[in-house]
Amino acid sequence: MKQDLRELFKKEQQAHKPKLKDGHEERFLKRLDNDVFKEKKKSYSLLKIAATILILITAGVFGYKEYNQQETIETIVVTKPRVNKEPISLGDLSPDLKKVEDYYTATINVSLSNLPVSDKNKILVDSYMEQLTKLNSEYEILTKELNESGPNDHTITALIKNLQLRLQLLQKLKKKLDQLKTEENDQII
Repeated sequence: MKQDLRELFKKEQQAHKPKLKDGHEERFLKRLDNDVFKEKKKSYSLLKIAATILILITAGVFGYKEYNQQETIETIVVTKPRVNKEPISLGDLSPDLKKVEDYYTATINVSLSNLPVSDKNKILVDSYMEQLTKLNSEYEILTKELNESGPNDHTITALIKNLQLRLQLLQKLKKKLDQLKTEENDQII
């Protein structure tokens, strides 16, 4: 029972080896030689089309950027700060401040126009007018400050107080004139 397994396997493989048709192996080798060694021309046409499209897109993008960049450079406008030729007054800042300014200036103007000026009270009226002139020049200085530094609470408050002081000064003048008139009337009687 001693048998060599190798020989047994060889015999079995040969027994089961399928038989090919005559000339099959020759035809296969012939075909293999024709297909393998036959040089095929590779088609690069698809690759050429893709490269052309890529070049056109790149050129278009760069051209578009260059065109837009020139447009942007040509349309840049440098603005200089605008210098107002007309000064800003208190009334130009807001409608409420305009009402305040209009009220005080109208009241001051009415008070000035209603002052009874005569030779007897001329010295008193002139002294009050000097003070009004000083307040008026201070008002102009404050308005100039408003134009130079811009609106701020301090300047706006100072402008309103100046108008109030002018009106109070005129009211004091009117009271003094009324007192003088009353004293004159008392002396006459």
